[in-house]
Amino acid sequence: MYGTLRGSGMDYLFPVIAATIWGGNAVVTKMSAGLIAPAEIGFYRWLLAVLLLTPFVIRPLYANRVQVRRQFWKLAALGLLGGTIFQTLMYFAAPLTTALNIGIIQALMPLMAIGLVSALMAHRPGLGALIGAAVSLVGVAILVTQGHPATLLAQGLNAGDGMMLAATLSYAGYTVLLRHWQLGLPLLQSMYVQAVVATVALLPLYLFGPRHGLTAANVPLVLYAGILASLVAPLVWIHGVGKLGPARMSLFFNLVPIATAGLATVILSEHLTLYHLAGGALTLGGVAFGSTQRG
Repeated sequence: MYGTLRGSGMDYLFPVIAATIWGGNAVVTKMSAGLIAPAEIGFYRWLLAVLLLTPFVIRPLYANRVQVRRQFWKLAALGLLGGTIFQTLMYFAAPLTTALNIGIIQALMPLMAIGLVSALMAHRPGLGALIGAAVSLVGVAILVTQGHPATLLAQGLNAGDGMMLAATLSYAGYTVLLRHWQLGLPLLQSMYVQAVVATVALLPLYLFGPRHGLTAANVPLVLYAGILASLVAPLVWIHGVGKLGPARMSLFFNLVPIATAGLATVILSEHLTLYHLAGGALTLGGVAFGSTQRG
């Protein structure tokens, strides 16, 4: 399917499509609040991904079982960080914050990844990265306090926004480890094992937590999360990395909050305010500046 595309202009469709799907996932996450329990949609999401991948993956996975077994604990850690913790925290945050906040806070992920590399791998960040981080943090402070950052000292952080920061940090850890470990497994096999780990990890929360059951109202949300956000977007993104390179593609991650903002205003009738625009611009600008600095 992808091989029919020619020309560098068409290659830029891949990050745009992936970012739009992930932006839509923030809206779907917000829509899920009250319609389906957080652990419930997380479990169904990854179970659906596993069921869809199984016919295509199970035989080559078995043939490659020695290498998979050798890398299993690394795959398990990735599945927990990127599949279980990240998205489940988003679902728990959804009733307590807006889709706009969910999207904009996620934009911090590249700078969080730089911070983790600096802390865990003794890599000293450059001045540009530090400036970008400071600008982005000011932007997030404006966003989560609705334009009054001084209230952070008196009232602390909203629980939903706090969970989104923790979720974004988890995904930053996922991206750092994914690049550092270089597992060398075929993409679908790696995705499959991580999805299985996420499903198994969420099973106790699903069994012993509150459940709404599948309904006509929440099934479309599960389908979107399990097919588009869990499978299509990562595959399209990885294909874009192959076409444009990881450095150029990483800049397009900033399209996610922009897509979220557009979809949230249309679908959820969330209102873009001055503090959204100011906080979002500072957050995205800081990330874009900090992520492109060297040394």
